[in-house]
Amino acid sequence: MNMKKNSSSKIQAVVLRTLVWLAAIWTAGMLIFIISDILIKGLPYIKPELFAPVYTSENASLFPALINTLIMTFLALLFAVPMGIGAAIYLNEYAKRGNKFVNVVRMTTETLQGIPSIVYGLFGYLFFVVTLKWGYSMLAGACTLAIMILPVIMRTSEEALKTVPDTFREGSFGLGAGKLRTISKIVLPAAMPGVLAGVILGVGRVVGETAALIYTAGTVAKIPNSLFSSGRTLAIHMYALWSEGLSTDQSYATAVILLALVVFLNAASSAIAKKIGRG
Repeated sequence: MNMKKNSSSKIQAVVLRTLVWLAAIWTAGMLIFIISDILIKGLPYIKPELFAPVYTSENASLFPALINTLIMTFLALLFAVPMGIGAAIYLNEYAKRGNKFVNVVRMTTETLQGIPSIVYGLFGYLFFVVTLKWGYSMLAGACTLAIMILPVIMRTSEEALKTVPDTFREGSFGLGAGKLRTISKIVLPAAMPGVLAGVILGVGRVVGETAALIYTAGTVAKIPNSLFSSGRTLAIHMYALWSEGLSTDQSYATAVILLALVVFLNAASSAIAKKIGRG
């Protein structure tokens, strides 16, 4: 009986290991296929005129969209990161455990993470563009994106704070430090790698967003004069070139630049997280 059980358990282990390897190979293969397809179709069309300061129908320059993407990412993070981390600190450090209000907030944030981006775009259009009369502007788009990524940053920050052992807090309190000083000097630095992981996820969603920004930031292909001016990001620029059907090759080139930008931002955030974690 024991030999049969051992043999059956070995067979199950082999089957599970095979399924895991197949899933990993399939995932890696699809990623390699997508990236290679974009690079093959886009790299030959990355030319100097693609980075001209001013967009025209002849050069299909992505430079204004690149600048707009960086501005949009900075503004969205500027609004969302302090609010998300602050809310996570309150829920994990100040709110009483078992509080019904905390449970409602957590359920709400989890629900907001699953809402399609087009719904956020319609909300941003009705509230920021129409009600507040900001028009199609960078500010309206940034505020909409901040609301989109706020639940992600908030939940990941809260989970990161939960991983910090209570002995860290108790030791700080034992040395005479107050609640605020303990959080700012002990708890938050220890949880910072996990917090930055949420920020990385937020950056990825901001850079690749299109639906929400079409309704709020607009599609003007130029560098905005102010926060109340319209402007398109790289994702919208790529979509516009493809939908027009006149510059599909340039749209693939834009996809390569967008991919490189996402990789750069994620690598920079990961390096910062590792440096903080070692410190």
